[in-house]
Amino acid sequence: MIPAALVTACVGVLVAVALTGTDVATGGTGEVRIPGGGVTTLLRSVLFAALCVQLGEVAGRRLARDVSRSLPDTPANGPRQPPEWAAGAALAGMTAALALASMAAAGDGRLAAGLPELSEIYATREGLLAFCEANGFLLAALCVFLRRPTWAAAPLAGVLVAEALRAHPENYTQALGVGLTLVHLACTVLWTGGLVHALRTMRAWHGEPGAARALLAAYARRAFWLFVALCGTGTASTLRKLPSVWSLTSSAWGRTLLVKLAVVGAVALCALVARRVLMRDRTRLTYAQVWRPTAWELAALGAVLVLSALLTAAPAPRAG
Repeated sequence: MIPAALVTACVGVLVAVALTGTDVATGGTGEVRIPGGGVTTLLRSVLFAALCVQLGEVAGRRLARDVSRSLPDTPANGPRQPPEWAAGAALAGMTAALALASMAAAGDGRLAAGLPELSEIYATREGLLAFCEANGFLLAALCVFLRRPTWAAAPLAGVLVAEALRAHPENYTQALGVGLTLVHLACTVLWTGGLVHALRTMRAWHGEPGAARALLAAYARRAFWLFVALCGTGTASTLRKLPSVWSLTSSAWGRTLLVKLAVVGAVALCALVARRVLMRDRTRLTYAQVWRPTAWELAALGAVLVLSALLTAAPAPRAG
Protein backbone atom coordinates (compact mmCIF):
# COMPACT_ATOMS: atom_id res chain seq x y z
CA MET A 1 0.00 0.00 0.00
CA ILE A 2 1.03 3.60 -0.53
CA PRO A 3 2.58 5.17 2.61
CA ALA A 4 0.19 7.12 4.82
CA ALA A 5 2.63 10.05 4.88
CA LEU A 6 2.43 10.35 1.09
CA VAL A 7 -1.38 10.25 1.18
CA THR A 8 -1.38 12.99 3.82
CA ALA A 9 0.99 15.08 1.73
CA CYS A 10 -1.21 14.72 -1.36
CA VAL A 11 -4.32 15.70 0.60
CA GLY A 12 -2.45 18.68 2.06
CA VAL A 13 -1.45 19.87 -1.41
CA LEU A 14 -5.03 19.55 -2.67
CA VAL A 15 -6.36 21.50 0.33
CA ALA A 16 -3.79 24.24 -0.30
CA VAL A 17 -4.80 24.42 -3.96
CA ALA A 18 -8.47 24.69 -2.97
CA LEU A 19 -7.84 27.49 -0.47
CA THR A 20 -5.51 29.57 -2.65
CA GLY A 21 -6.60 28.63 -6.17
CA THR A 22 -9.14 31.42 -6.69
CA ASP A 23 -6.68 34.16 -5.70
CA VAL A 24 -3.98 32.70 -7.94
CA ALA A 25 -6.35 32.28 -10.89
CA THR A 26 -7.73 35.85 -10.70
CA GLY A 27 -4.30 37.45 -10.34
CA GLY A 28 -3.61 39.79 -13.27
CA THR A 29 -6.97 39.24 -14.94
CA GLY A 30 -8.60 42.43 -13.72
CA GLU A 31 -11.45 40.41 -12.23
CA VAL A 32 -12.71 41.18 -8.75
CA ARG A 33 -11.35 38.91 -6.02
CA ILE A 34 -13.86 36.21 -5.21
CA PRO A 35 -15.09 36.65 -1.61
CA GLY A 36 -14.82 33.36 0.25
CA GLY A 37 -13.62 31.62 -2.90
CA GLY A 38 -11.08 29.44 -1.10
CA VAL A 39 -13.52 28.19 1.53
CA THR A 40 -16.22 27.64 -1.10
CA THR A 41 -13.82 25.61 -3.23
CA LEU A 42 -12.72 23.50 -0.27
CA LEU A 43 -16.29 22.79 0.84
CA ARG A 44 -17.37 21.91 -2.67
CA SER A 45 -14.33 19.62 -3.03
CA VAL A 46 -15.44 17.78 0.12
CA LEU A 47 -18.95 17.53 -1.32
CA PHE A 48 -17.63 16.07 -4.59
CA ALA A 49 -15.37 13.64 -2.73
CA ALA A 50 -18.33 12.47 -0.63
CA LEU A 51 -20.29 11.79 -3.80
CA CYS A 52 -17.34 9.86 -5.23
CA VAL A 53 -17.01 7.59 -2.20
CA GLN A 54 -20.72 6.83 -1.92
CA LEU A 55 -21.62 6.35 -5.58
CA GLY A 56 -18.31 4.57 -6.10
CA GLU A 57 -19.28 2.06 -3.42
CA VAL A 58 -22.75 1.53 -4.86
CA ALA A 59 -21.43 0.94 -8.38
CA GLY A 60 -18.25 -0.80 -7.24
CA ARG A 61 -19.95 -3.37 -5.03
CA ARG A 62 -22.30 -4.31 -7.83
CA LEU A 63 -19.38 -4.63 -10.25
CA ALA A 64 -17.41 -6.74 -7.75
CA ARG A 65 -20.41 -9.02 -7.24
CA ASP A 66 -20.83 -9.51 -10.99
CA VAL A 67 -17.12 -10.23 -11.44
CA SER A 68 -16.99 -12.74 -8.59
CA ARG A 69 -20.02 -14.59 -9.92
CA SER A 70 -18.45 -14.90 -13.37
CA LEU A 71 -15.30 -16.59 -12.05
CA PRO A 72 -14.97 -20.30 -11.25
CA ASP A 73 -13.94 -21.60 -7.83
CA THR A 74 -15.09 -18.52 -5.90
CA PRO A 75 -16.78 -18.78 -2.48
CA ALA A 76 -20.57 -18.89 -2.43
CA ASN A 77 -20.74 -15.39 -0.94
CA GLY A 78 -17.93 -14.08 -3.14
CA PRO A 79 -14.55 -12.79 -1.94
CA ARG A 80 -14.36 -10.56 1.12
CA GLN A 81 -15.55 -6.96 0.65
CA PRO A 82 -13.78 -3.88 2.03
CA PRO A 83 -15.46 -2.02 4.91
CA GLU A 84 -18.05 0.58 4.01
CA TRP A 85 -17.08 4.26 3.91
CA ALA A 86 -20.48 5.48 2.73
CA ALA A 87 -21.84 6.59 6.12
CA GLY A 88 -18.84 8.77 6.95
CA ALA A 89 -18.83 10.21 3.44
CA ALA A 90 -22.53 11.05 3.66
CA LEU A 91 -22.03 12.92 6.93
CA ALA A 92 -19.04 14.79 5.48
CA GLY A 93 -21.05 15.73 2.40
CA MET A 94 -24.00 16.88 4.51
CA THR A 95 -21.71 19.05 6.66
CA ALA A 96 -20.12 20.64 3.58
CA ALA A 97 -23.52 21.30 2.01
CA LEU A 98 -24.85 22.90 5.20
CA ALA A 99 -21.76 25.10 5.39
CA LEU A 100 -22.33 26.20 1.78
CA ALA A 101 -25.98 26.96 2.62
CA SER A 102 -24.80 29.02 5.59
CA MET A 103 -22.40 30.99 3.37
CA ALA A 104 -25.18 31.64 0.86
CA ALA A 105 -27.44 32.89 3.67
CA ALA A 106 -24.72 35.19 5.03
CA GLY A 107 -24.21 36.62 1.57
CA ASP A 108 -20.71 38.01 2.18
CA GLY A 109 -18.56 34.99 1.34
CA ARG A 110 -18.15 33.97 4.98
CA LEU A 111 -19.66 31.30 7.16
CA ALA A 112 -22.51 32.59 9.31
CA ALA A 113 -21.71 33.00 13.00
CA GLY A 114 -24.49 30.60 13.94
CA LEU A 115 -27.09 28.44 12.28
CA PRO A 116 -29.07 30.66 9.89
CA GLU A 117 -32.83 30.65 9.77
CA LEU A 118 -34.42 28.50 7.07
CA SER A 119 -36.02 31.64 5.63
CA GLU A 120 -32.53 33.11 5.14
CA ILE A 121 -31.37 29.97 3.37
CA TYR A 122 -34.47 29.78 1.18
CA ALA A 123 -34.05 33.46 0.24
CA THR A 124 -31.21 32.61 -2.15
CA ARG A 125 -31.24 30.09 -4.97
CA GLU A 126 -27.78 28.79 -4.06
CA GLY A 127 -28.72 28.43 -0.40
CA LEU A 128 -31.87 26.51 -1.28
CA LEU A 129 -29.98 24.12 -3.57
CA ALA A 130 -27.23 23.58 -0.98
CA PHE A 131 -29.86 22.80 1.66
CA CYS A 132 -31.48 20.29 -0.71
CA GLU A 133 -28.06 18.69 -1.19
CA ALA A 134 -27.63 18.42 2.58
CA ASN A 135 -30.97 16.63 2.79
CA GLY A 136 -29.87 14.30 -0.02
CA PHE A 137 -26.77 13.32 1.93
CA LEU A 138 -28.86 12.85 5.06
CA LEU A 139 -31.18 10.47 3.24
CA ALA A 140 -28.16 8.62 1.83
CA ALA A 141 -26.76 8.18 5.35
CA LEU A 142 -30.17 6.89 6.51
CA CYS A 143 -30.14 4.29 3.72
CA VAL A 144 -26.73 3.09 4.89
CA PHE A 145 -27.85 2.86 8.51
CA LEU A 146 -30.92 0.88 7.40
CA ARG A 147 -28.54 -1.53 5.62
CA ARG A 148 -29.93 -0.57 2.22
CA PRO A 149 -26.85 1.15 0.74
CA THR A 150 -28.03 0.77 -2.85
CA TRP A 151 -31.08 2.89 -2.07
CA ALA A 152 -28.71 5.79 -1.45
CA ALA A 153 -28.23 6.12 -5.22
CA ALA A 154 -31.61 7.91 -5.49
CA PRO A 155 -30.96 10.82 -3.08
CA LEU A 156 -27.37 11.09 -4.33
CA ALA A 157 -28.71 11.44 -7.87
CA GLY A 158 -30.76 14.32 -6.50
CA VAL A 159 -27.55 15.92 -5.20
CA LEU A 160 -26.05 15.66 -8.69
CA VAL A 161 -29.12 17.31 -10.19
CA ALA A 162 -28.95 20.13 -7.63
CA GLU A 163 -25.28 20.68 -8.48
CA ALA A 164 -26.10 20.82 -12.19
CA LEU A 165 -28.84 23.38 -11.53
CA ARG A 166 -26.53 25.44 -9.32
CA ALA A 167 -23.96 25.59 -12.12
CA HIS A 168 -26.47 27.47 -14.28
CA PRO A 169 -27.76 30.33 -12.12
CA GLU A 170 -28.71 32.48 -15.11
CA ASN A 171 -31.74 30.42 -16.05
CA TYR A 172 -33.56 27.43 -14.57
CA THR A 173 -34.77 26.42 -18.03
CA GLN A 174 -31.38 25.83 -19.65
CA ALA A 175 -32.04 22.14 -20.07
CA LEU A 176 -29.10 21.50 -22.39
CA GLY A 177 -26.54 23.15 -20.12
CA VAL A 178 -27.93 21.46 -17.03
CA GLY A 179 -27.97 18.09 -18.78
CA LEU A 180 -24.36 18.43 -19.97
CA THR A 181 -23.19 19.39 -16.49
CA LEU A 182 -25.15 16.54 -14.91
CA VAL A 183 -23.61 13.91 -17.20
CA HIS A 184 -20.13 15.45 -16.87
CA LEU A 185 -20.25 15.49 -13.08
CA ALA A 186 -21.75 11.99 -12.87
CA CYS A 187 -18.99 10.58 -15.09
CA THR A 188 -16.29 12.28 -13.02
CA VAL A 189 -17.76 10.99 -9.78
CA LEU A 190 -18.21 7.43 -11.03
CA TRP A 191 -14.73 7.32 -12.56
CA THR A 192 -13.03 8.57 -9.41
CA GLY A 193 -15.23 6.75 -6.92
CA GLY A 194 -15.15 3.58 -8.94
CA LEU A 195 -11.35 3.55 -8.96
CA VAL A 196 -11.20 4.14 -5.20
CA HIS A 197 -13.52 1.23 -4.52
CA ALA A 198 -11.86 -1.02 -7.11
CA LEU A 199 -8.45 -0.54 -5.46
CA ARG A 200 -9.89 -1.09 -1.98
CA THR A 201 -11.63 -4.26 -3.19
CA MET A 202 -8.46 -5.52 -4.86
CA ARG A 203 -6.66 -5.04 -1.56
CA ALA A 204 -9.34 -7.09 0.19
CA TRP A 205 -9.00 -9.75 -2.52
CA HIS A 206 -5.22 -10.10 -2.21
CA GLY A 207 -5.69 -13.85 -1.72
CA GLU A 208 -7.62 -14.05 -4.99
CA PRO A 209 -5.26 -12.51 -7.59
CA GLY A 210 -7.27 -13.76 -10.54
CA ALA A 211 -10.47 -12.15 -9.24
CA ALA A 212 -8.63 -8.92 -8.46
CA ARG A 213 -7.23 -8.67 -11.98
CA ALA A 214 -10.64 -9.43 -13.48
CA LEU A 215 -12.18 -6.68 -11.33
CA LEU A 216 -9.68 -4.06 -12.49
CA ALA A 217 -10.16 -5.13 -16.11
CA ALA A 218 -13.94 -4.79 -15.77
CA TYR A 219 -13.55 -1.36 -14.16
CA ALA A 220 -11.15 -0.28 -16.95
CA ARG A 221 -13.71 -1.11 -19.63
CA ARG A 222 -16.34 1.01 -17.94
CA ALA A 223 -13.90 3.81 -17.17
CA PHE A 224 -13.08 4.14 -20.87
CA TRP A 225 -16.68 5.00 -21.73
CA LEU A 226 -16.93 7.31 -18.73
CA PHE A 227 -13.84 9.11 -20.03
CA VAL A 228 -15.35 9.43 -23.51
CA ALA A 229 -18.59 10.88 -22.10
CA LEU A 230 -16.65 13.18 -19.78
CA CYS A 231 -14.58 14.60 -22.65
CA GLY A 232 -17.62 15.02 -24.89
CA THR A 233 -19.78 16.81 -22.33
CA GLY A 234 -16.84 18.90 -21.10
CA THR A 235 -16.06 20.09 -24.62
CA ALA A 236 -19.69 20.94 -25.33
CA SER A 237 -20.06 22.82 -22.04
CA THR A 238 -16.87 24.79 -22.67
CA LEU A 239 -17.97 25.82 -26.16
CA ARG A 240 -21.28 27.05 -24.73
CA LYS A 241 -19.69 29.00 -21.89
CA LEU A 242 -16.45 30.37 -23.36
CA PRO A 243 -17.06 33.65 -25.25
CA SER A 244 -13.68 33.62 -27.04
CA VAL A 245 -10.37 31.76 -27.18
CA TRP A 246 -8.73 34.79 -25.56
CA SER A 247 -10.80 34.14 -22.44
CA LEU A 248 -8.76 30.98 -21.80
CA THR A 249 -5.82 33.08 -20.61
CA SER A 250 -7.51 36.34 -19.65
CA SER A 251 -10.04 34.98 -17.13
CA ALA A 252 -9.76 32.98 -13.92
CA TRP A 253 -12.28 30.48 -15.26
CA GLY A 254 -10.30 29.96 -18.47
CA ARG A 255 -6.98 29.58 -16.65
CA THR A 256 -8.46 27.03 -14.29
CA LEU A 257 -9.93 25.15 -17.25
CA LEU A 258 -6.52 24.95 -18.95
CA VAL A 259 -4.95 23.50 -15.81
CA LYS A 260 -7.82 21.03 -15.48
CA LEU A 261 -7.38 19.91 -19.10
CA ALA A 262 -3.69 19.29 -18.47
CA VAL A 263 -4.46 17.23 -15.37
CA VAL A 264 -7.14 15.25 -17.22
CA GLY A 265 -4.51 14.48 -19.85
CA ALA A 266 -2.21 13.23 -17.07
CA VAL A 267 -5.05 11.07 -15.74
CA ALA A 268 -5.54 9.53 -19.19
CA LEU A 269 -1.81 8.81 -19.45
CA CYS A 270 -1.73 7.14 -16.03
CA ALA A 271 -4.79 5.10 -16.97
CA LEU A 272 -3.11 3.90 -20.17
CA VAL A 273 0.01 2.88 -18.26
CA ALA A 274 -2.07 1.01 -15.69
CA ARG A 275 -4.00 -0.83 -18.39
CA ARG A 276 -0.77 -1.80 -20.19
CA VAL A 277 0.57 -3.18 -16.92
CA LEU A 278 -2.66 -5.10 -16.49
CA MET A 279 -2.44 -6.65 -19.95
CA ARG A 280 1.32 -7.28 -19.93
CA ASP A 281 1.47 -10.33 -17.69
CA ARG A 282 -1.78 -11.67 -16.32
CA THR A 283 -0.18 -14.70 -14.68
CA ARG A 284 2.26 -12.98 -12.32
CA LEU A 285 0.70 -9.56 -11.85
CA THR A 286 0.65 -8.47 -8.20
CA TYR A 287 -1.41 -5.87 -6.40
CA ALA A 288 1.70 -3.72 -5.86
CA GLN A 289 2.42 -3.65 -9.59
CA VAL A 290 -1.08 -2.44 -10.36
CA TRP A 291 -1.17 0.02 -7.47
CA ARG A 292 1.79 2.15 -8.60
CA PRO A 293 0.31 3.57 -11.83
CA THR A 294 -3.25 3.62 -10.51
CA ALA A 295 -2.13 5.55 -7.42
CA TRP A 296 -0.93 8.36 -9.69
CA GLU A 297 -4.19 8.16 -11.60
CA LEU A 298 -6.14 8.47 -8.36
CA ALA A 299 -4.05 11.44 -7.16
CA ALA A 300 -4.61 13.20 -10.49
CA LEU A 301 -8.35 12.50 -10.27
CA GLY A 302 -8.32 14.11 -6.83
CA ALA A 303 -6.78 17.20 -8.44
CA VAL A 304 -9.51 17.12 -11.12
CA LEU A 305 -12.17 17.21 -8.39
CA VAL A 306 -10.54 20.21 -6.72
CA LEU A 307 -10.17 22.02 -10.04
CA SER A 308 -13.81 21.26 -10.85
CA ALA A 309 -14.78 22.80 -7.52
CA LEU A 310 -12.55 25.77 -8.33
CA LEU A 311 -14.35 26.25 -11.64
CA THR A 312 -17.67 26.46 -9.77
CA ALA A 313 -16.28 29.30 -7.62
CA ALA A 314 -14.59 31.25 -10.43
CA PRO A 315 -16.69 33.89 -12.20
CA ALA A 316 -17.91 32.98 -15.68
CA PRO A 317 -15.86 34.64 -18.45
CA ARG A 318 -17.47 37.57 -20.18
CA ALA A 319 -17.26 38.63 -23.78
CA GLY A 320 -14.93 41.51 -24.58
